[in-house]
Amino acid sequence: MPRHDVDRFRRMCGQFRWLAVVMVVSVGAILTLGLAIIPRGFKLELLIANLPAACYLFGVWSIGQALGDASKGRPLHAALPGAMRKVGLALGIGGVISVFVVTNLMRLAGQTKGGYLHFDVAGMTLGMIGGALFLLGRVMDQALAAQAELDEMI
Repeated sequence: MPRHDVDRFRRMCGQFRWLAVVMVVSVGAILTLGLAIIPRGFKLELLIANLPAACYLFGVWSIGQALGDASKGRPLHAALPGAMRKVGLALGIGGVISVFVVTNLMRLAGQTKGGYLHFDVAGMTLGMIGGALFLLGRVMDQALAAQAELDEMI
């Protein structure tokens, strides 16, 4: 790959890192501000409803961190498996919380009535994608370990 393409890629990774920081900070501030200004009776409901968002923001932060490392010269193949596992966990946990936990916590808090499962297609999809990313991150770790072992033989 030509040097100018590598520099351009690193610059774009750095820009994405700052975009992730801006997104996490701004959305986190909005969610926190919402908790501060909402009347007391709705705070618990808002807190419960935003549990998946906290997981998703952690996933965005993890992607930004990995691409920030790549922008500083760390090889992408070294940063990617860990980021994929973190993002996978964040999406998976957020999806499970969205589908199973939010509904049941709302029921326990007396905020809603209904079933034990919230049929949230987006949450289910994010949970499945998260699981797949986690598994792919583990596969990439194993592939890097095998490559390192083969490199030692040569």
